[in-house]
Amino acid sequence: MSTSDLPVAVIGGGPIGLAAAAHLITRGLPVRLYESGETIAANVRDWGHVRLFSPWRFNIDAAAARLLRAHGWQEPTAAAMPTGRELVDAYLAPLARIPAMAAVIRTKARVQAITRQGLDKVVTRERDTRPFALTVRHGGGAPGVELARAVIDASGTWQTPNPLGASGVMAIGETACADRIAYGIPDILGADRATYLGQRVLVVGGGHSAANALLDLGRLAQEDPGLRLVWAARARTLDRIFGGRTADKLPARGKLGSDLQALVAGGAVQLVLGFGAERIERRGDGLVVSGRTPAGPFALGPVDRIVVATGQRPDPTLTRELRLDLDPWLESPRALGPSIDPNLHSCGSVPPHGFRELAHPEAGYFTVGIKSYGRAPTFLMATGYEQVRSVVAYLAGDLPAAQEVRLMLPETGVCSAARAGAQAAASANAC
Repeated sequence: MSTSDLPVAVIGGGPIGLAAAAHLITRGLPVRLYESGETIAANVRDWGHVRLFSPWRFNIDAAAARLLRAHGWQEPTAAAMPTGRELVDAYLAPLARIPAMAAVIRTKARVQAITRQGLDKVVTRERDTRPFALTVRHGGGAPGVELARAVIDASGTWQTPNPLGASGVMAIGETACADRIAYGIPDILGADRATYLGQRVLVVGGGHSAANALLDLGRLAQEDPGLRLVWAARARTLDRIFGGRTADKLPARGKLGSDLQALVAGGAVQLVLGFGAERIERRGDGLVVSGRTPAGPFALGPVDRIVVATGQRPDPTLTRELRLDLDPWLESPRALGPSIDPNLHSCGSVPPHGFRELAHPEAGYFTVGIKSYGRAPTFLMATGYEQVRSVVAYLAGDLPAAQEVRLMLPETGVCSAARAGAQAAASANAC
């Protein structure tokens, strides 16, 4: 079998991975999709209770929609905003059931490593002619090696959350206190409700995940006077945390910031800005989190529960034997990094980018989806859909289609406030 006869391996069965498979099928390219979870979109199901701030029209891939319509799919209302659970039930699960898609999807298939067949990353000779070799464990079986002509890595970052520690490593005591810590966005008003009733809760983070958790805790506190809420953010000002409000081109995203601002203004939250956590320790029946603010050492607590909503990061172990060119601090493809660096950008839309910006020195390997953003904090599915359209066109040999990248994303509105208040240069991220 020549390399060209091998399938393209798609890693990850979320929205972007399924879209990649749909594009490959549409173009007649062999594909195999690996999803480590019990079902497709396992990570989306984890946050199924969260309502997206982007409406359906931003959340459906064009090639996937064409496949679905050919099988009698009823398209959701374009302007409605789904929850994660609705995204799965109304779109992703029906897409995965289409016979051509179902035939290439492997669930409970964890890709443990990617390399070149017979070569480690040091060897150059014949590198580009060797197929990719994926070490895959199916279910509870022994790992095996499966070959691919190219790899589209849409494995995401959900399973590797950033730690509480502000320096990028676990805070001292963080592992020992893991029984009191939730990462991401727990289902505070649903399955996890009993966990937070009557508790002293600390939320750490300054993005959309933290905002969702804080607003849910605020609603629970209206019914439960015993709940006490503390919010610690590493940022020193609130402009970017509260968002663009009415200037945001996605009204629901703007409302998220406005609602959070109202929650804080109403006195329901103890707010600490510029806080960098360093240590957690048990004191009596609670936890005390100590660290620093601009004014010096500072301690929070005691609290009963901690929600760490500080974002996620890529897992580097999967691709250790591949030759990757990564932005040195974001861990995104190097060419993409300057456009999404949160140190520089706070608004607008990411410039159109496709296979060229997503490629690496390892020919045939592409990082897509939220993993392509590395540690940059925000991402819209529409970005990932255009990424995989371009990458698949390139793999199909359709260079004109691969190069014609179009990406129009709704602005956040944050930058105008930043310019007025501090003359900050802001142009690209927060999609």
